[in-house]
Parts: sequence; C-alpha cells; structure tokens
Amino acid sequence: MQQFDVLIIGSGLGGMTIALNLADRLRVGLVTKRQLRDGGSGWAQGGIAAVLDGQDSIELHIKDTFVAGAGLCDPAATRYIVEHSKDAIDWLIAMGVPFTRDDSGETSYQGFHLTREGGHSHRRIIHAADATGAAVIDTLALKVAAHPNITVLENHIALDLITDRKLGRDGERAWGAYVYDIDTDRVETVLASHTVLATGGAGKVYLYTSNPDVATGDGIAMGWRAGCRVSNMEFIQFHPTCLYHPDAKSFLITEAVRGEGGILRLPDGTRFMPQHDERAELAPRDVVARAIDFEMKKGGYDCVYLDISYKPARFVKEHFPTIYQRCLELGIDITKEPIPVVPAAHYTCGGLVVDLKGQTDVAGLYGVGEVACTGLHGANRLASNSLLECMVLGKATAQAILDAGPIALPQVPEWDESQVTDPDEEVVISHNWDELRRFMWDYVGIVRTNKRLERALHRITLLQGEIDEYYSNFRVANDLIELRNLVTTAELIVRCALARKESRGLHYSRDYPGMLQQATPTVLAP
Repeated sequence: MQQFDVLIIGSGLGGMTIALNLADRLRVGLVTKRQLRDGGSGWAQGGIAAVLDGQDSIELHIKDTFVAGAGLCDPAATRYIVEHSKDAIDWLIAMGVPFTRDDSGETSYQGFHLTREGGHSHRRIIHAADATGAAVIDTLALKVAAHPNITVLENHIALDLITDRKLGRDGERAWGAYVYDIDTDRVETVLASHTVLATGGAGKVYLYTSNPDVATGDGIAMGWRAGCRVSNMEFIQFHPTCLYHPDAKSFLITEAVRGEGGILRLPDGTRFMPQHDERAELAPRDVVARAIDFEMKKGGYDCVYLDISYKPARFVKEHFPTIYQRCLELGIDITKEPIPVVPAAHYTCGGLVVDLKGQTDVAGLYGVGEVACTGLHGANRLASNSLLECMVLGKATAQAILDAGPIALPQVPEWDESQVTDPDEEVVISHNWDELRRFMWDYVGIVRTNKRLERALHRITLLQGEIDEYYSNFRVANDLIELRNLVTTAELIVRCALARKESRGLHYSRDYPGMLQQATPTVLAP
C-alpha cells in the first residue's frame, strides 16, 4: 500500500503539468500505463494555439474556437483558457521546450515561428517542427523524473477508483485507486488525499485511430463508475488526414500541412475541397473529414491524397521533417508526390464534467485534458487547442489542490482476489476487443443513423454481459482492464449520440441532418 498527497493517473501534458506545479509542496504519485513518455500528448504534431502575435487577439481566438465548436463551446471556459494561453506558452519556454525559431520577426513570438492551421483566422500555432508533443513531453519528462517529490509508477494501470461509496462509507469522496502492476501481475492499493484523472481519450474504441494504444477511455470509464457525469461523448473528432499505408499504424499527417498550403486531391488529381466549403483545405476538421468520407464513398476510393509537393523541397523538409522521413521510409517522397490519407478517430471532445478547477462531481477527484469536458471544444475541437487546455486547466487544478491542502486518509482494505481464478480462455478478450472496434467504426463513425446506433448499442449490451462475467470470475490483466473500460466508453458515446436529435459539429446524423436553433450539451448521469 502506497500513500501520496496527490495521485495523478496519466503521464501526458495534463498530468505532468499538475505534477510539476505541485511537487515543490506535496508528495505526488504519477501512474502511467507504459513508460513516462508514452502518453498521447507526445504524439501531437502540429503545435499549441495561443494569442502571441501583436496582430492577433483574444477575441479572434475565441471567435475561431466558437465557430469550430458549432455553437456549443462554453463561453466562460473558452475565455478563461484563451486568456491564459500566453502564460502557458511562456511557462513551456521557461522550461526549455525547443520550439522552432524564426528570426525574421514577421510571424514569430520571442523569435519562435508561428504557423496557421485549419479553422484559425491568424498564425498563432507555436510548434517544434512537426513533432511538438514529443518536444514538450521530452522536456517535461526530464524534470518529472528528476524531482524528488514525484514517484513515477511505470507499467501500472489504474483498475478502479477508491471512493467512499466503494468502501461503504458515508460521503462521496475519492481516496486514490486500485492499480494493477503489469510487471508483477499484482493489484496494489494507492491512497491519496486528491486524485487526478489525466488518462487521455478513447480513440482505441475505433478500428482506425491516430491515437496510441494506451488511449482506451480508462479515466472516463472509472469516473463514470465512481459517480461522475459525462458530457458530449458523441463528439468524436476524426482527423481528416491519417497516412494510408499498411505499415503506417496510426501515423498522423499534421493539420499544419494544410495550413502551409497542402491541397487535397482525388486519385485522378482533382482538387475537391472548394466544392464542399469556401474555406477549402483550411475548413475545420469535421468539415474536411466528412468531405473526404463523402468523396471516398462516392468514388469507391481507398484513400485521397494530400499534396504539398509543389512547394520547394527545402521548405517541405524544414517544416515537416518527421513526416518527410517517415513517408520516405515507406517509399513516399512527399517533395515529389502526394501523400495517401484517410480519416481516423483522433480526439474525444466530450468526457467527465469538470469545472474550471478540474473538479468532477466526486469530491477530491479531478479531471484534466482529453478525459474531461470543460466546454472548450464544444461540438468540434479547434486544431491545437487541446495541449493548451491541458496546461491552463492543469495549472488551475494544481492551485485548487494546493488551496485544499492534504486531508487525512481513511482505512482502506487491500484488493481481494481470493474468489477468482486464472482465466481459462483469453481468446474471449481479443475477440471482443476486435468486434467492438469494428462495429464502432461501421455504426458510430463519421456519418450515423439511428438504426446504426441502435445496432451498436445492442452489441455493446451483449459484450458487457460477457466482459462483466469474465471480470467477476477471473484475475484481472491489462487487456481485460482496457476492454472493460472501452466497452463502457463505447456505451457512453452511443447513448449520447442517440440523445442528440440534430447534426452539429462532429455528430452528423442522416436521420436529423438539420441543426437545432438552440445548442445544448448532452449530459448523462450514472
């Protein structure tokens, strides 16, 4: 049994931001499913949106966020996060993040280059070439690993939150979590006065995703089981441009390729985005993803093509070195030929309902980053707003925890597995995992119908019965924990989708193609 002042579950940018803002005063435990750097934040390519240029403004950034969010962005949350964007970037610069420089002064901040992405009216994306997430996480991970007050538990996956309800006590507070140690095959009890869910999204609920394998909706499912409400889970962002190649699992082609002039073409070379939206390739992601999906189905194509080859080769290599090198390894020279791309599940816009201090419905339990729903993203996340949200809300959550101070911990029993045995046939897990991801892709994808959603919900109910029986009778393991969380998250996505009787942002229904006059969030309570 381990005890901390604060337990943070997840080692992405949200988790690291909170840990580094607390560790000088509190003892922090940081749980990560794999290695410290293996969260989803490190996969972010494009950059971080912030108001940095004197020609830009907070009002413009808010307006762009509102437009992308299709009327569903929370005004207070959006303003708070955008107003604190410069402070967040200054913090990263002070930490030593090696952002790409541009000493021309025309499109820069403190000598750092600013690019533009779809949905933005101004150049406001600060970046580290085309691997911003990796640069940020690598920098912060060194500071996390070196801090004496931060204990990093690698190869650990949170199994369930410890709450008053679970302990049979009066009250509604979280006290840490039961955590499965993958290396020792044991469940450990980790207690804390404050618990933070920073587990990322749920892209692995879909067959095709740009997310890492760890994105299995763990925090959303754990929070739901603990009594938290969820909101807007129907809004799953499909990134328009994931590399289409049998050996290119989950490799994303950043938004910035289109921001720097990349053109989407059909296999015969025809440009098609101007026929779908006046903003063409710079339209928000939901518009571009639906346009690609439409053209692929209309023409029976396996993919479309993103063409930046007409730009000078030096420009392409300097701006997109990671993409250039990875494509070259696969036999695609993006300075001479277009990139084959398809949409893929990319970002979970909804999540656990939290306030601007990260507080969920359960006392002592916080949510930060993709696991949470602050209202910033509305019905569709504006490109490069996600890492910004992690930092701004991460700092606010850390301050809320410092203000609350340590709280005396209760007596908690160890995990009991005396009534279970080793599993007999683990093929059940792999089969159910595959079935879930396939029907979610087919029935709950870019274009939806009530019939498809109802079919998906029926299959989810059947899978839940099998998984609950398996969970009750056999010892837990990593795959079982993730599958249990994925099927719960899938149910929440489908139930939210069925509740929305319109098409808005990322949720497009053939049964309800119009948009209602009033935008209201979808909220589910346990």
